[in-house]
Amino acid sequence: MSAVAVHHVVTGPEDAPVVVLSNSLGSTTSMWDAQVDELAEHFRVVRYDTRGHGGSPVPQGPYDIDDLADDVVALLDTLGVEKAHVVGLSLGGMTGMRLAARNPERVDRLVVLCTGARLEPSSAWHDRAATVRANGSTAVAEAVVARWYTPEFLEKNPDVKAACEGIVAATPAEGYASCCEVIAEMDLRDDLRGIAAPTLAIAGADDPATPPPHLEAIADSVQDGHLLVVPESAHLANAEQPQTITPAIIAHLKGGAA
Repeated sequence: MSAVAVHHVVTGPEDAPVVVLSNSLGSTTSMWDAQVDELAEHFRVVRYDTRGHGGSPVPQGPYDIDDLADDVVALLDTLGVEKAHVVGLSLGGMTGMRLAARNPERVDRLVVLCTGARLEPSSAWHDRAATVRANGSTAVAEAVVARWYTPEFLEKNPDVKAACEGIVAATPAEGYASCCEVIAEMDLRDDLRGIAAPTLAIAGADDPATPPPHLEAIADSVQDGHLLVVPESAHLANAEQPQTITPAIIAHLKGGAA
């Protein structure tokens, strides 16, 4: 196993079912701030920073999607958790899908947000990786955050815009670039049919990075999939529309309709 010991934060009742939250490219555990308190009323919530991000180690690349899945397995093992719900956005959703397909015994129910089984063209991800290796993550921070939220939201929340740009800019260049290359090389389309975990796929209606058809394809291809398209939200839909998305996640994880 190629796993690294990722930085993680655990909240919620010790005897509750465990839910693991997996972050997007360029973000940290803070991207789940709008969800944590409500989730912790029902679940033992495990947030972690993807390798190369936040407080986690930054191994030299290249990485692949199995490396990221291995990190989650190692985290579950460290915490003594046999099986958990997994909620992931963008790169975190890709990690969750790979884990559910490859290690079905470790995943109970799955929520994927604003993600895709294959994001083309791969050249765009290699180009972004090269930019970040040459100039640091600061070079892409403004453009990345412009896709995270709708223009209306960013205009009304300049403090959020500034904070998010700071988080992207602070991401280690090797970690960011290597995770770009994970996305470039990843193709989970054949994995989807093997995912038996009940899956809720959540799309931001205004997401330019992974538009709703990506999530529709996931919901249609897994064995037990459901689609939720959320209006007035872009790529970090969970942060832009938590009043819709958080209850939907909780309902799905508890076995009900989102």
